[in-house]
Amino acid sequence: MTEPLKHECGIVMIRLLKPLDYYQKKYGTWQYGLNKLYLLMEKQHNRGQEGAGLAVVKLDSPPGSEFIFRERATGSGAISEIFSNVYSNYEKVPKDKLNDPAYASQYLPFAGELFLGHLRYSTTGRSGISYVHPFLRRSNWRSRNLALAGNFNMTNVDELFAALVAEGQHPRDYADTFVLLESLGHHLDREVQFQYDKFGKDRKVKGEELNDLIEKNLDIHFMLNKASENWDGGYTIGGLIGCGDGFVYRDPSGIRPAFYYHDDEIVVVASERPVIQTALYRNVSDIKELNPGQAIIVKKNGEVQFSQIQEPRNVSPCSFERIYFSRGSDADIYKERKELGKLLLPPILKAIDSDIQHTVFSFIPNTAEVAFFGMSEALNKHMNEVKLKKITEKGASISEEELNKILSMRVRTEKVVIKDIKLRTFIAQDGSRDDLAAHVYDVTYDSVRPYEDNLVVIDDSIVRGTTLKQSIIKILDRLHPKKIVIVSSSPQIRYPDCYGIDMSRMSEFAAFRAAIELLKERSMQSVIDEVYRKSFAQKDKPKEEIVNYVKEIYAPFSDEEISAKMAEMLTPQGTEAKIEIVFQTIADLHKASPDHKGDWYFSGNYPTPGGNRMVNTAFINYIEGIDKRSY
Repeated sequence: MTEPLKHECGIVMIRLLKPLDYYQKKYGTWQYGLNKLYLLMEKQHNRGQEGAGLAVVKLDSPPGSEFIFRERATGSGAISEIFSNVYSNYEKVPKDKLNDPAYASQYLPFAGELFLGHLRYSTTGRSGISYVHPFLRRSNWRSRNLALAGNFNMTNVDELFAALVAEGQHPRDYADTFVLLESLGHHLDREVQFQYDKFGKDRKVKGEELNDLIEKNLDIHFMLNKASENWDGGYTIGGLIGCGDGFVYRDPSGIRPAFYYHDDEIVVVASERPVIQTALYRNVSDIKELNPGQAIIVKKNGEVQFSQIQEPRNVSPCSFERIYFSRGSDADIYKERKELGKLLLPPILKAIDSDIQHTVFSFIPNTAEVAFFGMSEALNKHMNEVKLKKITEKGASISEEELNKILSMRVRTEKVVIKDIKLRTFIAQDGSRDDLAAHVYDVTYDSVRPYEDNLVVIDDSIVRGTTLKQSIIKILDRLHPKKIVIVSSSPQIRYPDCYGIDMSRMSEFAAFRAAIELLKERSMQSVIDEVYRKSFAQKDKPKEEIVNYVKEIYAPFSDEEISAKMAEMLTPQGTEAKIEIVFQTIADLHKASPDHKGDWYFSGNYPTPGGNRMVNTAFINYIEGIDKRSY
């Protein structure tokens, strides 16, 4: 993607199922859990570069000693910083004691069995250490302590906040992270109180015995079920309870991903599958995915439970995960991205009039590279069919010269576009910014025959189109191709997101701006006015009653008409080459990734009612000139 988006966070939960002494003997260190946590977080660094945090729970800590530890930091180097801080606790410990699991368990911080890690990308504009996960709710009762971290965004924070106030609480912050912490904490408190009343009502059981009964019988399923009854959003949420229970819970629509592995030594849950494979040396078949609405719960005694917290509804796993956000090293994602490239063959051939011999094919680094491989495979297969047809038509009369000429036909692929990563960090915020922005990308000179070749460049998605206009097209035009075809392996992005990706303003989308421009050019301003009227009329309705009328902005036009208008609007003044933009269709997106139907970015079909309310607000804000997030 030419314009990186702030997007989904990453989480890791680890539970060691054996005593620390076991890992010392088998792996040479009781720090096995910490080491794996570091590796799993570092392998998911792509999911969050604004901050990182971790929490660790010790099992069976004696009264008077700490049992839950947390470390957080902000910035792109946060992972290294938090682990450096953790390991610095051991620098002055004598070697014999450092290698003693019993000593470590009793005296050293972070020497625990239950771990939670988080990588943060802010999609709400809130920043600072106070917004870095895990969040922590403290109490003298171990079972009332809660560390919470998640990959989530809630669309109905106002409703959840009001529910807490109605319970008599006074929340200290309006952000969804704080609201969820207090909501879960409230229901955890109620569950602990229920168990306390149940076992301690006659006061025959008290002290440690009572505490043990409460912790053993905590009903995590009930707590999660009651807390999440009215949640609207996309989420994978992990939690550690001070008594040693842990959980990860996935939203009922399956919007956000969650993968797990467990055996008799360890339980691991992470946002991405290949990181678990790499960290634990496992095969792809060993890693499973949490079902929508399901939680994996690990009790203090090591029992692993799979609990259906809420029934699945309108299951729509995010397709953007497959196109762009997730690591391309995932076996299925790699295949799907290649397939996205292959499926673009027909519109590409149409754009170049099937003139492969006078076309150079390339990609925009780096996330589009796999789709480029798929596109290249499809082109080579097509070229072989062309060669076979030519040879067959000539028959036995074909000469050696003709045969050699046909066999020499090939698909010309080059690395035309180069990204200068260092330059991006140098760009100033003054009047010279636009000029410098044009040089974020560079090209390989003499890779195109001037005024003779077409140039086809594939990207994984086009959102705003700003970088295309300010940099990509300008620099490609210096090669003097006859035609530049920008190919997107995703469909036109038309609608904002509210489930964890920083796309919330209608004006951000090149496709939307193109549709608005077409309506104005064709004297169809009444469509815009009517959509605003209908959107405004429902703004105070319950989210369940709101309809996405923004779809009517696009309805008068074909995909091709909007693509053509986008090409016109994104072509810089003075460009010599003809510019065309080709998009994936939604139908072909689903062919490539049949199990991930979450396409609201492209279709406007939101999986939860909060999505319709958010797009309604976004359109009203656009018309009224209000430049703020719609959630």
